[in-house]
Amino acid sequence: METELSLKVVRLHRFDGDSKLRAFVDVALGDFLVKGLRIVQGEKGLFLGMPQEKSKDGKWYDTFMPLTEEARQDLWGVVLSAYKE
Repeated sequence: METELSLKVVRLHRFDGDSKLRAFVDVALGDFLVKGLRIVQGEKGLFLGMPQEKSKDGKWYDTFMPLTEEARQDLWGVVLSAYKE
């Protein structure tokens, strides 16, 4: 079963200063809310970091991720346009 889910930025909190972290973003994906995406300034420009959780082994693992490159591009497009407003 495949359904088209709408993407919408619900909250975008910008950070000022010297930090590489530029913003935290929460996104509505249809009737679901994904919290904790991050816009980060990297060496090659801005990128979208997925929400993460620290495990018992001390490493950080993504708790949400797009399954296809097309889904990743759609998500980044929606978040980046909201960030640039």
